[in-house]
Amino acid sequence: MDLIATTADLAAACTRLAAGPFVTVDTEFMRETTYYPKLCLIQMAGPDGYAVLVDPLAKDIDLKPFLDLMADEGVVKVFHSARQDLEIIWLLGSLLPHPFFDTQVAAMVCGYGDSVSYEQLVNDVAKAKIDKSSRFTDWSRRPLSDAQLAYALTDVTHLVTVYEKLAAELLRTDRGAWLDEEMGVLISPDTYRADPAQAWRRLSGRIRKPREIAVLMEVAAWREREAQTRNVPRGRILKDEAVIDVATAAPRSVEALGRLRSIPSGFERSRTGTDILAAVERGFARDTAEIVMPERGRGRGGGNGALVELLKVLLKAVCENEGVAPKIIATVDDLEAIADDDHADVPVLAGWRRGLFGEKALALKAGRLALSAQGGRVVVRELP
Repeated sequence: MDLIATTADLAAACTRLAAGPFVTVDTEFMRETTYYPKLCLIQMAGPDGYAVLVDPLAKDIDLKPFLDLMADEGVVKVFHSARQDLEIIWLLGSLLPHPFFDTQVAAMVCGYGDSVSYEQLVNDVAKAKIDKSSRFTDWSRRPLSDAQLAYALTDVTHLVTVYEKLAAELLRTDRGAWLDEEMGVLISPDTYRADPAQAWRRLSGRIRKPREIAVLMEVAAWREREAQTRNVPRGRILKDEAVIDVATAAPRSVEALGRLRSIPSGFERSRTGTDILAAVERGFARDTAEIVMPERGRGRGGGNGALVELLKVLLKAVCENEGVAPKIIATVDDLEAIADDDHADVPVLAGWRRGLFGEKALALKAGRLALSAQGGRVVVRELP
């Protein structure tokens, strides 16, 4: 199959796809050596069997027709595990597809398990097999092989059947509204804005003191800005381990920075070393009274460990009975919060999740619900 390599051909393809009720979409990209993903291929298919492959690296192509299709309110855009694909579209045109459907999320609602893979979903729903031999090839090299093109096409052609069957199941079970919250996160621009000021949060798990957090904020923000400006992975600037070491040791001299084992020899006397020390000083200039320490996992040390384990059993039993994946109902942190507080501010105590599981969890805590084994299954029953 030929790649679409001109704007005119792309516009014609998008016009045809826009005539249908939905379009399935996937992308192939590379980001091993860059901060931002490098888009290498776009795949799309419609319910009538029409499918196209688009070469975004072609010199004579403008992707505006593709972005216009993604913004078309009359066409549902269908992806599987869409987060990285949506990030690429956001970076391309500062827009996110709408209306939007993620088959991985829908599969969790329909009982196919937590974070089910595309291969498994195609096998279970479309009754088809996927040749994965081209999955990890270099999509930036041209020409692409016939095997690569065939593999890329199956990523959207089988998705047509998967979407149609999952959508029908959601309609049959009246669970379409269950997806709204999860989809809302995926199509929120905030999900894809890489704010350097927030970069410290993904590294804060081992930090215990406000001063260390203050230094971490500045060093992580500096690294994020550098990675964005130079378009290289964060680790090429400074590895996570080194960022954490700098935050906890807070070196304020070239010699102190050089003594950290995670800092390469001689690194402390480079321009980067100077930048790190400047970031440390900015951390010390912060008012620690204004530092809000990140919440820690509640753990099992508060005397509620056994109750949390019981809630886990209840969650699994409810999800098996309802045919829904536990991950979309509640996390372990949610269960720990419920064990601590009947009025905890967690999603599982609101909306449809409360009716499905939250009320049962509170009833179990209050002794109004019992769990028992019957025929190899856990049975949930109300107590008089």
